Amino acid sequence: MRKIRSSAAYLTDLLPYDPKYLPARIYLNANESPYGLPAPVREDLIEMFSEQTLHRYPDPLAKSLRERIAEVNHRKEEEVLLGNGGDELLFDILLAYGGAGRKLLTAPPSFSSYELDAFLTSTELIEVPRIEQPCYKAGQKTAKLAVLEASVLERVGRGDIDVVMLASPNNPSGDTLCEDFVVELLNVSDALVLIDQAYLEFADSRFDLLRHLDEHENLVILRTFSKAYALAGVRLGYLFASQSIVNELFKVRQPYSVDAVSALAGKVVMDNLEAFSQQIAESISERERVINALSAMVGVTVYSSEANFVLFQTKDAQRLWQDLYDEKGILLRDFSSAPYLGDCLRVSIGTPEENDEFLAACRKKLGVAL
Repeated sequence: MRKIRSSAAYLTDLLPYDPKYLPARIYLNANESPYGLPAPVREDLIEMFSEQTLHRYPDPLAKSLRERIAEVNHRKEEEVLLGNGGDELLFDILLAYGGAGRKLLTAPPSFSSYELDAFLTSTELIEVPRIEQPCYKAGQKTAKLAVLEASVLERVGRGDIDVVMLASPNNPSGDTLCEDFVVELLNVSDALVLIDQAYLEFADSRFDLLRHLDEHENLVILRTFSKAYALAGVRLGYLFASQSIVNELFKVRQPYSVDAVSALAGKVVMDNLEAFSQQIAESISERERVINALSAMVGVTVYSSEANFVLFQTKDAQRLWQDLYDEKGILLRDFSSAPYLGDCLRVSIGTPEENDEFLAACRKKLGVAL
């Protein structure tokens, strides 16, 4: 029997995306909702699922859900596009606006899919790394991994950048972008500017940039059902953009990428947004408690966050990660060897009980500063 021929040469040294999944007792590694769907939402979903005709192909564009998202956000249906998670939509953007001879600008450390998607689409990656700055917030001792605004504006202003991808709140650092900076960025060139707002529901409402869509045809806002709305297992993301951008993305998206069950789950969530308000409020409150507690520990630098996770830095972070996992079954995300994130770990905000266990284990290992 002949051997199969080799895959494309550019895949030779590429490692597949690794979400670092391990079986654990307490999962604080993937920024998921620790609560699951509220009971009323779960009950509605079960009832509506029983009426689905799964032997038929779904509406290829999930029109009913697009309409509902547009209605809730006071936009037009034509400005909404759904995807198999936000990841598919990010890839579609680079399929449509990236490619050989084109450039993507990012501000690392940020979501690793930006870099991977650039590589897979032969898009040249231009990085303007963030810098650490002190962050002043009442009662908290934190730092911030800040975007170098002037450097980003200068680089984009040269006119050769085709796509910009920035997250607000950013993953894994949790910081947000200044509104005036985003507006200036949108004005400085005709590059497509993607603002990834997967964690917006955990941030102050002033960081919502959707209101700028009417004035800026090059703005794209990415959202997801995976975090605040507890549908990580469904894989459902969406974006807002001008109709001209959405029409271009139609050309490259996979047909039927949003299945009937995902579209149904999204519709039930959009019809029951208020049911999630208590869970979201508790995550925000718990985030502040975790930040304060970590800040009091010996040798720990905590980064301010407007998301449902906290990034922190400590000596021998990888050892702490391993000890928490081996001794307590608590799984964090280990960034200690990642570029720009030496000795950093990221902890997702869990239930109060899960956070108590995490903090108690850290205090035992690190101690509390006097």
